[in-house]
Amino acid sequence: MSTTTDRGPAQDSSSYRAVLGAPHVARLLGGTLIGRLPTGMAPIAILLLVRAEDGPLALAGALGALYGLACALGQPLLGRLVDRHGQTRVLIAATTTASTAFLLLPCTGPVRHPVFAALTVLVAGLATPPLEAGLRALWPVLLPDAGHQRSALSLDSSTQGLVFVAGPLLASGFAAGAGATTALVATAALGLLGTGLVVTARPSRTWAPAEFTEAVHWTGPLRVPGLRVLFAALIGTGVALGAVNVLALSAAERHHAGWLAGVMPAALSIGSMLGGLAYGRHAWPGAPSRHLVAASIGFAAGWLPLLPDPAPAVAVLGAVLPGTFLAPLLTAAFLTVDRISPKGEPTEAFAWLIACVGIGQAAGTALASLAPAPLLVAAVPLAGAAFALYLLHRFNDRLSS
Repeated sequence: MSTTTDRGPAQDSSSYRAVLGAPHVARLLGGTLIGRLPTGMAPIAILLLVRAEDGPLALAGALGALYGLACALGQPLLGRLVDRHGQTRVLIAATTTASTAFLLLPCTGPVRHPVFAALTVLVAGLATPPLEAGLRALWPVLLPDAGHQRSALSLDSSTQGLVFVAGPLLASGFAAGAGATTALVATAALGLLGTGLVVTARPSRTWAPAEFTEAVHWTGPLRVPGLRVLFAALIGTGVALGAVNVLALSAAERHHAGWLAGVMPAALSIGSMLGGLAYGRHAWPGAPSRHLVAASIGFAAGWLPLLPDPAPAVAVLGAVLPGTFLAPLLTAAFLTVDRISPKGEPTEAFAWLIACVGIGQAAGTALASLAPAPLLVAAVPLAGAAFALYLLHRFNDRLSS
């Protein structure tokens, strides 16, 4: 499926005002953001639930990591189901299952019955509805113009960072005001609300899966060699993102600045939003695969100022720098997937991209947590970004040959 061109339209034809003014766009974008808030809220809500029962931090961290990994692994499978059966049934079933699991988690008694709690968390993660991938499959339907699609993807990628800024704040706020159980109830409710806004919108209800004339290979989009390289590269991007929270916490403890643990990841998200909005406002020459390489160079170089363990204020500004290249990188990645993914499998292809970033995030968090020295902690995001740059350069060369 390919709906993009190598040369975008003029700036005025791809403005955000035109995109947001198109029918159903604001509702679907807003519903997707609300429906994805549980992915930002759940890890914090799970941690607070365990700590409220005086459980060990190791158990809380393990359950949170299990949720994140299950979210990543479940997306391609659910994306394949969407491509076969449409969005409505799959999204409703998934969000109902995930929300039920969130409501049941406090009843399991995570500290007394960690195995039951782990199974419940696993179900919640695996059933995370593929709203993000589903929205990206809808853009060609909502916005036939290629320039508008690129602007929509930039806006989409830029605003997704809000999930990981607002999500933890909401979970912490509900827990502080009414307890950790209430935070999980709110997590379930917001997931249902956001998904409800999406599935009741006409474009989502009427989106029809492609008719296949022959059996699809069991590997799905992974059978395309170029996509395998691209997805592997995005694991490296995810490693950099997953290491940020550990890097921020480590810096906060060394500099006795507790605020840095939350502000530094937020600065990365703000940088991503600004960079994505700037990228989407202009028609950049060349194919999206070239944009991928350019953005990955900036993303990798952006981590260098954080290596010498700068002062807290400098660290916050330093986190903005790689963030400015993150949304353009992800937008170019989605555009590239759209160009080379097999016909009739857009949701699964986009879901694989999202899953690989998520897998990388889990690996990056683990690697940074095990690093024995501050310099090595700061080197983890740089190493992940450099790995992504290497593979994306090879990927671009393969497409160009």
